[in-house]
Amino acid sequence: MKFIIQTLVTIAGCFIAQYFLPWWTMAIVAFAVGYYFNNTGFISFIVGFLGVGILWLGMAYYIDSTTQSIITEKVNRLFPVNIFVLMVIVGGLVGGFAALTGTLVKGKKLARY
Repeated sequence: MKFIIQTLVTIAGCFIAQYFLPWWTMAIVAFAVGYYFNNTGFISFIVGFLGVGILWLGMAYYIDSTTQSIITEKVNRLFPVNIFVLMVIVGGLVGGFAALTGTLVKGKKLARY
């Protein structure tokens, strides 16, 4: 249940952040969600990957359908990989590593000198 809630919070938070701010703010949100939920490192990476990947897939499909696939057709000629798969992988990796970093930061105690 914690996995699903963390995924939904990641999707909602990243959507709100990316609506008003640049694309890289989703890494900050995924970091914060990973820090707050404090799952294991592997689970946090998977949640960040799935959350941002699903969000970017949905946003890419929405933009593609509203623009009648003009840019998608041109980009698909350049790359042998489908552009949607490429977007999910890139966004998912950024979100996954950000959530993993948030979990690892919370798990480590800062040394006092």
